[in-house]
Amino acid sequence: MLGLLALATACQRAPYRATARLAPVTARPVARPLPDDPAAAALIAPYHDKVTAQMTEVLGTAPAALVKNPGESGLINFVGDLQRERAAAVLGQPVALGVITNGAMRAGFPAGAITLGSVFEMMPFENELVVVEAPGEVVRQLFTAFARSKTPVAGATYAVSFDGMPADIRIGGQPFDPNQDRLYAIALSDYLASGGDYLDFFKPLPQRHTGVLLRTAIADQVRAFTKAGKPVTATVEGRVRVQ
Repeated sequence: MLGLLALATACQRAPYRATARLAPVTARPVARPLPDDPAAAALIAPYHDKVTAQMTEVLGTAPAALVKNPGESGLINFVGDLQRERAAAVLGQPVALGVITNGAMRAGFPAGAITLGSVFEMMPFENELVVVEAPGEVVRQLFTAFARSKTPVAGATYAVSFDGMPADIRIGGQPFDPNQDRLYAIALSDYLASGGDYLDFFKPLPQRHTGVLLRTAIADQVRAFTKAGKPVTATVEGRVRVQ
């Protein structure tokens, strides 16, 4: 006890006492900014102009903003659906589910013109679109995790019971089969597939790479809407019900 008391006493800070006056601080002159280098500016200008033109390219138009909201939102349905479609097209196989979280997106789309810069603001990361083959137990954990925030899963509907657990899970309109021999293909970003946003249950699963950045897939989907003469819209469809 005495040893601990001595240690505690030694660790305490002694009260501050001014022992001498500090010498006045002499202000130093602020260095003048360097003059612009015309040669450097001329070298950078073409690249600056090219990037500016790319970022301001209008890809499509949204009549109403697609925003991040708790629970089901048009934005999360839009991105989840396009992940399934793009992954299926690249890999040449059906993809049952698409998974995205609010935390994996930094912004939504404003009403009006959607530019490439808007897509970069939504998805500034170099995340690749990948597919994992998930057994029943992993799929169950996915819906259990998403039920806490009532987040939808593209390609599925489910209910949240009074105790916060998922119920009546239907994938592609069919009841969820928890059999471990059944595998469900899930399209998601490599960030989430690696356990991001606390989705650790995905980490052991091998990832099938599409070679497509999720940001590119989003931009291409907006362009596809425009090419088809459609505005960019997404709706809340009741993919998550509260019992």
